[in-house]
Amino acid sequence: MTRSGPQRYPGASTTYWYQTKWGGDSMESNVIVWHTTEGTSLPSYGGGAEAPNFTAKPNFAAKRLEWYQHFDFDTSSRALVNKPGGVATNTLNVCQVEIVGTCDPSTHKKWGSAPHLYTPELPDWAIRDLAAFAKWANANHGVPLSSGLTFKAYPSSYGNSSVRMSGAAWNAFKGHCGHQHVPENDHGDPGDFPMAAILAAAKGGTTTTAKEEDPMAGYTKKDIADAVLNTDGVFGIPESWRTDNPSNKEWKFSSVVVNIGEQIRALSAKVDALSAKVDELKKEA
Repeated sequence: MTRSGPQRYPGASTTYWYQTKWGGDSMESNVIVWHTTEGTSLPSYGGGAEAPNFTAKPNFAAKRLEWYQHFDFDTSSRALVNKPGGVATNTLNVCQVEIVGTCDPSTHKKWGSAPHLYTPELPDWAIRDLAAFAKWANANHGVPLSSGLTFKAYPSSYGNSSVRMSGAAWNAFKGHCGHQHVPENDHGDPGDFPMAAILAAAKGGTTTTAKEEDPMAGYTKKDIADAVLNTDGVFGIPESWRTDNPSNKEWKFSSVVVNIGEQIRALSAKVDALSAKVDELKKEA
């Protein structure tokens, strides 16, 4: 299937990219499935065998979410159970997002004052950044800014609860849902998730503080430099640049920058040599 729209979420890191290893089906995603990792760090996802499309990890010092992308937006990921027969899950036009945190009140209590996200009590900055993703998915892929579903509190959302969709309802669904709603699955995440607040913010509403924040707040100069130099974008390189390795036709941006620096230094040396030669000719004249 032909995929349309940009496949990478702006600013998302592809440090943990699993599509090369695990492939996936091409599709036109019109559903976002929200999960919680039930941990405080970026999961390994079994080396990608159980990975979603995206992971949103909190940066509490900067009050923002850091995004990691594991599969293209319109490529099936692997965070849902898909039982034999029945309906398709991972491959049914769904993009999946894991939020690093918990929906479990007992886990929330156990973690205590240690910084973590608890979905029933997400801070405004987390709602803001989740809304930004939902808005981007709507603008670029047409994922409706709607849900129409009840997000049930964990643990009553676990198993075959009243909110889990039937196969027919799942096949017809478009918009935003949680793992707790997906048929053939028993997980109850993301629990009592503030879906209405996230969608309202995505539509142009505000979170409770209604503050306009600097989008670069919390980023250091090193953060910005790392983001630029470690980008996964590649560029076609002219043959005249590829003296060391002629077969390497595409370079990462960081390699391009290094090569440009080397060329500038070489050019500067030539200019200095020519200037010295001109000075000698002037003396001889």
